[in-house]
Amino acid sequence: MTGRTLIGASSPKGQQLEDQYFGTIKERILDYMCDVEREAYKLGIPLITRHNEVAPHQYEFAPVFEESNLAADHNQLLMNIMKKIAIRHGLICLLHEKPFAGINGSGKHLNWSLSDEKGNNLLHPGDTPEDNLFFLTMLVCVLRAIYRHADILRASVASSGNEHRLGANEAPPAIISVFLGGQLTKILETIEKGKKETIRRQDIFDLGLRRLPQFNRDVTDRNRTSPFAFTGNKFEFRALGSSQNISTPITFLNTIIADAIDSVRNEIEKEMKNKDFNTAVLTTIAKIIRETRDIRFEGNNYSQKWKKEAAKRGLPNEPSTAGALKALIKKANIELFKRQKVFSEEELFSRYKIWIETYNTSLEIEAQTLKEMVDANILPAGYAYQGRLARNLKELHSLIGSTTIQIEKEAVKDLEKHLADITHKIYYVRRNTHELEKILEESKKLEGEEKSKFFFKQLKPLMEHIRKHCDSLEQFVSDEHWTLPKYREMLFIG
Repeated sequence: MTGRTLIGASSPKGQQLEDQYFGTIKERILDYMCDVEREAYKLGIPLITRHNEVAPHQYEFAPVFEESNLAADHNQLLMNIMKKIAIRHGLICLLHEKPFAGINGSGKHLNWSLSDEKGNNLLHPGDTPEDNLFFLTMLVCVLRAIYRHADILRASVASSGNEHRLGANEAPPAIISVFLGGQLTKILETIEKGKKETIRRQDIFDLGLRRLPQFNRDVTDRNRTSPFAFTGNKFEFRALGSSQNISTPITFLNTIIADAIDSVRNEIEKEMKNKDFNTAVLTTIAKIIRETRDIRFEGNNYSQKWKKEAAKRGLPNEPSTAGALKALIKKANIELFKRQKVFSEEELFSRYKIWIETYNTSLEIEAQTLKEMVDANILPAGYAYQGRLARNLKELHSLIGSTTIQIEKEAVKDLEKHLADITHKIYYVRRNTHELEKILEESKKLEGEEKSKFFFKQLKPLMEHIRKHCDSLEQFVSDEHWTLPKYREMLFIG
């Protein structure tokens, strides 16, 4: 009903051995993936890799680079193919961002670059110093776009499913930052200082404001924690959700970078009034490097230290979907999309309202599903096991003193304690489910953003609380009475 598990105690074995990640693809799954590739080939979708991922029964396809419009269409088609072919193999393809708690969820990496009308990659460092100058100009355009419009980029990946991933130790946080790698960072720092400096690295030397040397393509694709990382001749936006239509972040990214290119061009033209071209360009580049310093981060994006550091830098950190989507209707952002002739104010508001409504509806479905599972499965299973314990305890008491069997008092007390513990767990499941009913009733009076905020602050934490008690009950109730599949069965059997 929801694409994810709403309850389920963690399996004793999860992903801690990393045997799924480093093992071979299971034969049954390989047959499925080969069928997907054949169907994709028929539709002209160029898949280049298939491999295991970290979580049990988690796998990945990687398409070849294409022009963005075609890539977006192919991505949507591929998701549909994956679902349909899975059914033929007796499988279910889960594209939800967090189908199982306690193990890694799923996302997408959007590899993005920009080319001219001849197909030349504008983010390739090139083979000559002149190419380097052009490359660095394009690079600072990207930095300015992300620095000024991180809120728009965050909004482009906002959804109920992605709320479960962003900020966890498996996906970038809700803080947008840019990773460039050691080589590029050193070059930018040198330009920012505006003086010559010798950099001890092959093919990098005597970098001054009036002369740029040839330098190698940076291969520092090592920071897997960064939401927006430079990976040699492209950027990789790593915060997308696995079920997401990639056309939205592509559109938003193209828009903010186009606007940044306009602003950088205007600044270079102003500088050229009293400077030669190269000096005007380098002066503008140095200014933007200083301006955008706070958006660059080379460390661990998952760490608590980074959250504190990002707050000091004034970088936004919006964990909620409703809060992130608010960027779409900010006056300055509306003007930006209008200026670039991408969206009108009405088009932005319509998207904002639709995505907020989608978020609210998804959470309502999850909450109603959880309530039904509690009432129809969890509680009956708990009562059945509770009844068995009560009968056993009653029979045990009847045996004491009436037979020659010696029954230790501690054994009776232990059974009493176990019965009390089960009763306690059932009570808290029921009590919190009653609270869930009240919240759902109260939410009927709300709509739009107000309802989204209410769900984020009240409904989601309560659902997690109910889950905690249900999962605790699952670990004690016998398999005979527990009617729902368990994590160990779903993740490791079959």
